[in-house]
Amino acid sequence: MANTTDGRPSSKVARLIDEYELDGLGAEMEARWTGDGEKRMSLRDLAEFFNKRLLERELVDAGLSALESDVESTYENLTGDDISTGVRTDTVNRLERNGVDVDSLETDFITYQAIRSYLKEWRGAEYQGLSDDEKIEKDLESIQRLLTRTLSVTDQRIEKLRDTSRIDIEDFEVFLDAQVLCQSCGSQYAVAEFFDQGGCECQQD
Repeated sequence: MANTTDGRPSSKVARLIDEYELDGLGAEMEARWTGDGEKRMSLRDLAEFFNKRLLERELVDAGLSALESDVESTYENLTGDDISTGVRTDTVNRLERNGVDVDSLETDFITYQAIRSYLKEWRGAEYQGLSDDEKIEKDLESIQRLLTRTLSVTDQRIEKLRDTSRIDIEDFEVFLDAQVLCQSCGSQYAVAEFFDQGGCECQQD
């Protein structure tokens, strides 16, 4: 890969950011990739996010609507696997009538590999993921929240059915417990126990 004058490897993403005048987009993508929580985006998501920004700029320059819903639907019509030939052709014709060079635009669309190279090699970014213990704890909390929610919904539904005389019961209590069964040795664990000990004992001997 050829290098730029400042010693960094050449980058299609960096070139397109400059050509499309998308100032600040590189920093935004880096923040989205290295961030935590729901706002973090994967490399594949960032590739789609980037391509939509290219499309949005083309729509703006052509005087077409660049509302988020219009960008989403147009992008889907151009790239979606389940889009019919007729829908794609209509979309291409509409764009080209308004001066958009669709062939050139689609050539500019990038893959997640290009995003990865741009972020890691051109910007020097690194994603520091959760440690093993942090990941286990986070996933266990998610499972426990889902179990609590399921328990609450089940309890409410039974109460409503009882109160409307659709089922017969007076006082009741709902139990819900997720279990993990090891098919190698037949051992069974509560999810929290299974996570806490790092899996099945038969695999740790």
